[in-house]
Amino acid sequence: MRLPEPPLLVITDRRQARLPLEELAAGLFAGGCRWLSLREKDLPPAEKRALLRRLVTLGQSWGATVMVHDDLAAVQEVGAAGVHLPAGASLRAARACLGEGALIGQSAHAGAEILKAAAEGADYVTLSPIFVTASKPGYGPALGLSALRQDWPLPVLALGGIDTENIALCLTSGASGAAVMGGAMRADDPRLYMAGLLDRVGAALAARPTDSHS
Repeated sequence: MRLPEPPLLVITDRRQARLPLEELAAGLFAGGCRWLSLREKDLPPAEKRALLRRLVTLGQSWGATVMVHDDLAAVQEVGAAGVHLPAGASLRAARACLGEGALIGQSAHAGAEILKAAAEGADYVTLSPIFVTASKPGYGPALGLSALRQDWPLPVLALGGIDTENIALCLTSGASGAAVMGGAMRADDPRLYMAGLLDRVGAALAARPTDSHS
């Protein structure tokens, strides 16, 4: 399955957000975001699914892919595009539940986890932390760009400390895309933030060899 275009995943964290998530998402979509995952794991299930339903509807108006973290039932109930699983979760069980048409990704923090996710049928992984990240201080150590220079068997999104200054380096180092959380959540103007980030993404993708993972 091809990744959404542009291959830049925004992961939500309302505790860092300067705006209500729906307002924030609207600004991100207006700035060009076409891929978002609702991560609010501590929300009560009914509240989270109601929010997910509203985000899916909002995303549809922009042609955006909206997923949820680690909640298969919410995907089925709301009709979200797929699920992002934590490291160690069963990809095969998720695929059996959601079907071949769902977009299923998984978090990875080491090469062995990437290979396992590929063998079990993940569509992509996020690899983190590439850089030191303010969202999860002490979560590391940072893997660095060298972790992206491997010939991985599935698309790898760089995650952790990604910003306008280093996102192009991640893509030119071999990442298929990138994922952001804290920077997007803390943006004063989500539309301008996303547009600026995507300018860097577009330039980096245009400079890459055509045989890179997509």
